[in-house]
Amino acid sequence: MIIEIETHPLQPFLPENARLLMLGSFPPPRNKWKMDFYYPNFQNDMWRIFGLIFFQDKTYFLGENQKSFNEEAIRSFLIETGIAIFDTAYQIKRLKGNASDKFLEIVTPTDLAVLLKQIPQCHTIMTTGDKATDTLISVLPENTEKPLIGTSTSTYFADRDINLYRLPSSSRAYPLALEKKAEAYQKFFKEIGFL
Repeated sequence: MIIEIETHPLQPFLPENARLLMLGSFPPPRNKWKMDFYYPNFQNDMWRIFGLIFFQDKTYFLGENQKSFNEEAIRSFLIETGIAIFDTAYQIKRLKGNASDKFLEIVTPTDLAVLLKQIPQCHTIMTTGDKATDTLISVLPENTEKPLIGTSTSTYFADRDINLYRLPSSSRAYPLALEKKAEAYQKFFKEIGFL
């Protein structure tokens, strides 16, 4: 069986005022999407985490029917706050046809220098999950240390100092309660001055 190479289906979301770049691994298969934007799987808790820490309401970014996301509200919030989003993989193979990072083979990593050039104020990169972190580290200078969950390291890349943070995966496959994930994200956003 030939496994096809998938190219990233979304454009990088890069508000020009972005001070933070969030990088996941790669979007789930299209049949899991509830919107044409990042973290589109309703089983993924990213937008519930954002709702909890910025608005004390995990349903803040859900659609009226509570079965989808309010993409417009999410985009507006990210632009206003200065948060850019993309993924560490530009092309992948799904070895099992599912959304699991475990069975994701990175064919082409994202060209990070090209992304950073478009967001000159960005000096912080945050990854969600292990695959995203490993892929990011693979494109950074050799001496760059991999951050552990909830910690940071730093590097010099694309003519700037960059702080790297690793946070828990927002996927429900990652065994941590929503509130515990939100605590880790809240600590991070406080540390970088967004809260």
